Amino acid sequence: MIAWLRIAFAAVVILAVSIVLMPLQVLALRFDWRLRRRLPRVWHRIICYCLGISVRVTGRLEDRRPLMLCSNHSSWLDIMVLSAVADVAFIAKIEVSDWPIFGTLAKLQKSVFVVREERRKTGHQANEIAGRMADGEIVVLFPEGTTSDGNRLLEVKSSLFGAAAMAVPYSPTGTVVVQPVAVAYTRVHGIPMGRYHRPLAAWPGDIELLPHLIDILRCGAIDAEVSFGEAVEYRADSNRKEVSATIASRIRSLLNTSLRGRSVG
Repeated sequence: MIAWLRIAFAAVVILAVSIVLMPLQVLALRFDWRLRRRLPRVWHRIICYCLGISVRVTGRLEDRRPLMLCSNHSSWLDIMVLSAVADVAFIAKIEVSDWPIFGTLAKLQKSVFVVREERRKTGHQANEIAGRMADGEIVVLFPEGTTSDGNRLLEVKSSLFGAAAMAVPYSPTGTVVVQPVAVAYTRVHGIPMGRYHRPLAAWPGDIELLPHLIDILRCGAIDAEVSFGEAVEYRADSNRKEVSATIASRIRSLLNTSLRGRSVG
């Protein structure tokens, strides 16, 4: 009974907040107000509170711009958690734009939808991402290209770092800052999850969304840790595969540190 009361309360609050903030975000997008970058963070912080997601941050978000964040990806919760921490926009596969609920939310956050299979469109998409970063926006890339079980980092696709290379000529310093980020789900009701229970928060993609959302709401208390690592400077002469390998190594180290319960220095 208590779990269902929590779900009902969360649903009412989320609906009320969305009714207030979403029309304002539509206007902000229509007239390209800078408010469009800030409102999603307000909305996602409230949503995390309603879902019972407690977010802890270690490390520091880079002050330098242009900035691309590269994060591991295990769940739709990653979007909520990262958006609650910083004013960000996401790079998402084109299929996301047609998803119920999440597609609408992604459009309201002005995500960049990419068609990875059509190379003729990648140049235009990379230019859009580069332009957004050059304008001071923080863009988030999930370089695995899919979701994991939350216990490990999958293979990182170096081709997805092309957007960082495209942004270099737009940077006044000739450098794009690429910062590794790890999102780890560590505890449920204060108890360490462990490898077996971590898929409670993870959403590998073969699990239906609604049952997973209900499970999260029933749980009502999940700890998430966002760890910012040492950034890499991407320059005109940088090797994309080397940058990709360095970022992957740092994400993996941050993730393993969080999952083992030790703080990042």
